[in-house]
Amino acid sequence: MKTILLLGAGLSSSSLIRYFLEHSEKFDWQLRVCDQDLALVQHKLNGHRRGVALSFNALDPKERQPEIEKADLVISMLPARFHVEVAKDCIALKTNLITPSYVSEEMKALDEEAKAAGIIIMNEIGVDPGIDHMSASKILDEIRLQDAEIHSFKSFCGGLIAPSNDTNPWNYKFTWNPRNVVIAGQGPAAAFIEEKEYKYIPYNRLFQRLETIEIEGYGKFEGYANRNSLSYRPIYQLDNIPTIYRGTLRRPGFSYAWNIFVELGMTEDSYKLENSEHLTPRNFINAFLPFQVGESVEDKFKRLFTKGDDELFHKFKWLGIFENETPIGLKNASPAQLLEKILVDKWVLEENDKDMLVMYHDFEYSISGTRHKIISSMVNIGENQVFTAMSNTVGLPVAICGKMILNGHLTLKGVQIPVMKEVYDPILSELENYGITFTEKHSII
Repeated sequence: MKTILLLGAGLSSSSLIRYFLEHSEKFDWQLRVCDQDLALVQHKLNGHRRGVALSFNALDPKERQPEIEKADLVISMLPARFHVEVAKDCIALKTNLITPSYVSEEMKALDEEAKAAGIIIMNEIGVDPGIDHMSASKILDEIRLQDAEIHSFKSFCGGLIAPSNDTNPWNYKFTWNPRNVVIAGQGPAAAFIEEKEYKYIPYNRLFQRLETIEIEGYGKFEGYANRNSLSYRPIYQLDNIPTIYRGTLRRPGFSYAWNIFVELGMTEDSYKLENSEHLTPRNFINAFLPFQVGESVEDKFKRLFTKGDDELFHKFKWLGIFENETPIGLKNASPAQLLEKILVDKWVLEENDKDMLVMYHDFEYSISGTRHKIISSMVNIGENQVFTAMSNTVGLPVAICGKMILNGHLTLKGVQIPVMKEVYDPILSELENYGITFTEKHSII
């Protein structure tokens, strides 16, 4: 019997757990799942005889190392900052490791040690990063086989609400970590290249410089630049490409409204507000508006930001941002934490809501002087609030990769990401069985 150790049983782990349990009898696996919330693990395992519920401090090497030593494969669904320490233990104990997170410089530095230990540390194999790498690499490899010159690659991804449950004026509900949504885009300027010109968008302009895309049957979306697109040139072997851009998708109108929070400073996470536990939403927003005798909070907000746009103003009023009855109730909180609390209460998934994961790739290339375009898109609707689209698209690629490692079908060693045909072909093929499929449209331009 082979043993899988899963560290973390949060939202994105549900589909992963189900996959391993459903295949555990056939392949003779035992799944050991650790989380601080033992009841959560027990609920997700649902008494399965191949599942073992654990609760120990996965951040403490003394507690996790004995479990890693027992395992044939470790999957870390912990916050990304803890993966490197887990990886060091896996190297020392010669245990394969999978994480869905971006490869940090510290993780890259472990490549030779992992190879010497004879293990693979597979990273960036969720949805974004993950399915984006695999689906893009597949098409890029096919284009290269035609001896083509690649001119442009644009890629977008977004976790959204299914159209049937899109019931609020922001056209958005939280389908993953709310904190990451609130502080999205902060840090270094987003960087990309367009027609051989380097472009940079600082945070204060990020939600104003938008791309528009449309997917048949699902309507229009807007995309804002995501992280450093330039870093993907070597990953995709596109070092000399004239245009490369990666973005995050929202419904039209969201980014313009969100930018008001950015302009106000309400997404800032670097300092705490005085007496934050006593602030009502109205106090909170007013703290970022100028003092003006005889002018209400609403009127100041309209004058400075919405300027007669009633639909835009309604978005903020619907959030309850002008209400003054109940304090937000967070002590020693940053503006971003207070805003997150307000949004979590309003952008919550209702009992029967389903989420939606959207991915969109745009390739342009030429063959013998003729310019071609490929649009590849994937839309996945969640099953319910447990097996969400986010859980399926993050967890299933991890699980399928885990199966390939355990069954000896993936023999790569060292620190890897899934851009090789031997990795992406079988995973993308199996994902189609779960409704995670791409539609391609080819045209000459």
